Amino acid sequence: MTATITVLVDNRTGNDDLAFEHGLSLWIESEGVHVLFDTGQSDAFADNARRLGVPLERADHIVLSHGHYDHGGGLATALATAPQATVHLHAEALRTRFSIRDAPRSIGLPAPALRALETNRARIRWTSGPTPLAPGLGLSGPIPRLTDFEDTGGPFFLDPEGRTPDDLVDDQALWIDTPRGIVAVLGCGHSGLVNTVRYLLAQVPDRRLHAVLGGLHLNAASEHRLDATIAALAEWRPDCLAPGHCTGERASGLLREAFPEAWRPVHSGAQLRVG
Repeated sequence: MTATITVLVDNRTGNDDLAFEHGLSLWIESEGVHVLFDTGQSDAFADNARRLGVPLERADHIVLSHGHYDHGGGLATALATAPQATVHLHAEALRTRFSIRDAPRSIGLPAPALRALETNRARIRWTSGPTPLAPGLGLSGPIPRLTDFEDTGGPFFLDPEGRTPDDLVDDQALWIDTPRGIVAVLGCGHSGLVNTVRYLLAQVPDRRLHAVLGGLHLNAASEHRLDATIAALAEWRPDCLAPGHCTGERASGLLREAFPEAWRPVHSGAQLRVG
């Protein structure tokens, strides 16, 4: 199986005609299957799709990697644009959530997205475990947290007072099985890149890691975490490494330095052919 992945929106743009925002949305085409993976924080993904000639109305699946505003903010538009698409998310994605630094900030799914999901409940497939989308294409479901150096990557809580940490158990990744190995597609990687890749490789045994794409949430990672992440990637030797969104400038620079031949830029309008 081969696939083409188009970045509909990311934190940066490589084309003045395309919007960018703090968010992520990907369009995945593989063997006649069309997947919209996340929707950014607004309708920018849909505007960019029109400019890029991406047929959102043909989406077979809409996947929400986790329940944060910068990944599900455009869900209402996505659901209306592709009325036949099945929607895949974990039930915990609907929770009220906060980031607390200087002051509490609501970061859960916005009200229009929640209303659209409620209206379209019959189309939802709750991902409580590994979920196939098509032959050679699937979702991880919740990812076990087994490493001692990875965390959710931020001050995330379920209450504005910061009493209840948010473990983001709804975080999930997408995998594609190609002739060259597994492609791992992450929204933010709140489960940790190493935890995520290990779990995906366990779901598709006897396959190597071909590519990693998406947000890796390493912008606040410790030196130990960065070193351990780079060491794990060095063992897996991916052919393509395309981190974007929440990876962070410093972490992105270290990854580019460590894997110059595998490095691929990620921005609104970028396209990768894998497999």
